[in-house]
Formats: sequence, structure tokens, C-alpha cells
Amino acid sequence: MWKSIPDGGPDRLVALADGVFAIALTLLVLDFSVPQNLDSADYDDALRDLLPNFGAYALSVLVLGAFWREHRRIFGYVRQVDGQLITLSILGLGVAALLPFPTKLISEYGREPESVAAYAATVAALGAADLAVVLLLARRPWLRGPAGPPEGFRLFAVDLAVTVVVFAASVPLALAYGQGAMWLWLVMAPFKVAIGRRAQRAR
Repeated sequence: MWKSIPDGGPDRLVALADGVFAIALTLLVLDFSVPQNLDSADYDDALRDLLPNFGAYALSVLVLGAFWREHRRIFGYVRQVDGQLITLSILGLGVAALLPFPTKLISEYGREPESVAAYAATVAALGAADLAVVLLLARRPWLRGPAGPPEGFRLFAVDLAVTVVVFAASVPLALAYGQGAMWLWLVMAPFKVAIGRRAQRAR
């Protein structure tokens, strides 16, 4: 069987991921502003206009925070990285850095079906990149720690697959029904809770 050549430990890749997620979180708030010299009525209107921004910000903080935590957990089992693992990780980080753009779309044009579809597609792509990393590690045991993949490691794949399927399925629904497709995202909640409890028992 062809075996990839390890390219060092995962520390630098994990540090890069931490930086990318931190910058992406920072970019989410750059568009928050209130014009100067407003009277009381206009000031109140400006604050109300920011409410969609706060909602989109909160959603994306949850998304990025969840993916950052998942990334840290996955790489907690990594002993060595190779070229393909680095490439897949960079692709995922590129998508994470892109998330502030569809966040701005749903905050300013949330009623447009394309905005919701773009956001859902971005999250699905981010989940798919992480899922590809997990599957690659499953096929290359020499990149993992000596203990091998525990039950919790295998649950990463299920958890990420649920995210990818739900958000990918919401893309055509968003184009057809607009904001209504966001309700599909709530379907993940019971699955995430069940997978999280099983992972805790495995740990």
C-alpha cells in the first residue's frame, strides 16, 4: 500500500487554524457602525437596523466556534501531518475565512434566497473539508496517535456528516423558500446532542 511521507507534527497547522478562526471572528464585527450626529429618533432607527447584523453575528460565532472546537479535537489525535492533510486543512481554513461574507449577506439581504443559500453552502463546504480530514486520518493510521482512533474519533465523522447533509439540503430549499430554509438547520440539534453525549461516554 502506498504510504504518504509525514511532513512534521501538527503544531504549526493547529496554530495557523487558531489564527484563521480568530481573524474570521473579528471580521464579523467590522460592519457594525452607527452614523455620527444622529438625533434620538434616527439613533433608535439605526440601532434597530443593526438587529439583523447581531443575529447573523451570533449565528456565525456559534458556527465558527463549533468548527474551531471540532478542529482542535480532531487534531488532538494527530501525531504527524502529510501534504494531503495540510492541503485539506488549508481548504477548510479558506472556507472558514470566507464565512464573514455570507454572514454579511444574510444580515443585510436576509430576505433574498441567494443569501441564505450562499450561507448554507459555505457552512456545508466547511463541514465537508473537516469530514475529508477525518476520513483521510481513518485511512492513514500512521498519521494518528499510537492509541488509534477511539469511539469519539469515529463520532466526528457522523457529527460532521450530519452538518454537511443538513446545510447542503437547505441550499435548494433556500432558493425555493428563502429564509424558511433556516428552520431546517434546527433539525441538527437533537442529533448533535445525542452524538455529544455518546462522545462524552466514549471519553
